[in-house]
Amino acid sequence: MRPEAIFEQHRARLARLAYRMTGSLAEAEDAVQDAWLRWSRADREGIADPAAWLARVTARLCLDRLREAKARRETYIGPWLPEPLVEDLAEDPVERAEEVSVAFLLALQRLSPLERAVFLLRDVFDQDYGAIAETLGRGEAACRQLASRAREHLKGARPRFQVSREDAGRLVAAFMDAAARGDATPLARLLAEDCVLVTDGGGRRGAALRPFVGRADVLQFIKAFSWRHGWPPPGEARPARINGWPGLVLESPDGVQTLAFEPGEDGKLAAIYIVRNPEKLARVASR
Repeated sequence: MRPEAIFEQHRARLARLAYRMTGSLAEAEDAVQDAWLRWSRADREGIADPAAWLARVTARLCLDRLREAKARRETYIGPWLPEPLVEDLAEDPVERAEEVSVAFLLALQRLSPLERAVFLLRDVFDQDYGAIAETLGRGEAACRQLASRAREHLKGARPRFQVSREDAGRLVAAFMDAAARGDATPLARLLAEDCVLVTDGGGRRGAALRPFVGRADVLQFIKAFSWRHGWPPPGEARPARINGWPGLVLESPDGVQTLAFEPGEDGKLAAIYIVRNPEKLARVASR
């Protein structure tokens, strides 16, 4: 089989790994392209398992990018959110919602780069510890310890309950309707007590500089925002699947933005994530 054909068999899987590593679709695409270049130049006769080889190369490339991104993250203005993964509702979902939810990706980003690489290679992409140790230049025992620490940090990051996408969609519609009518009572009933609302403008567009935590804090933000701008924010709203769950792509006068909603227990919203940073929305704007 031609090297291009072999690589294409694994491209989507590598992109999923790179997106989870970096939280950026743009960085993921670059890492996968660099992996292709290395594959095209490699001595492929000596590669017994192309899938494992490509996953290890992609993970190393992502680690290099994460080191370069560290300084940018330290000076980032306001809360940081991953680049949204936007799909049309009519399409079959690319990923299970719990595997690409914003909450899970944020939890991954809180791991050290090495913990993240070991966890993803072992628990998500089923690499053996010997291969992971070779990839990262660490001992096998050290990699086992990194994986154990990562699992401990990630406890609770995946939802422990099941919510259908249909039920989640109805929850989002009810929330938007109550918010548009300024009806605080049903709005409060739709929000989990410990819900969060995070806006990411990256200093390039208006956004809150802190997360809003708890039902009362979120309601206060929505009330203040509605008083100033109206709710939903002005513009044309298009339903979409955002990081696995129903959400909205909003075409505002000042550019596109995404609203991602994540359900929690008891049929209430656990989180609302709003991405306004135009650097993270180029793909969305071109759809």
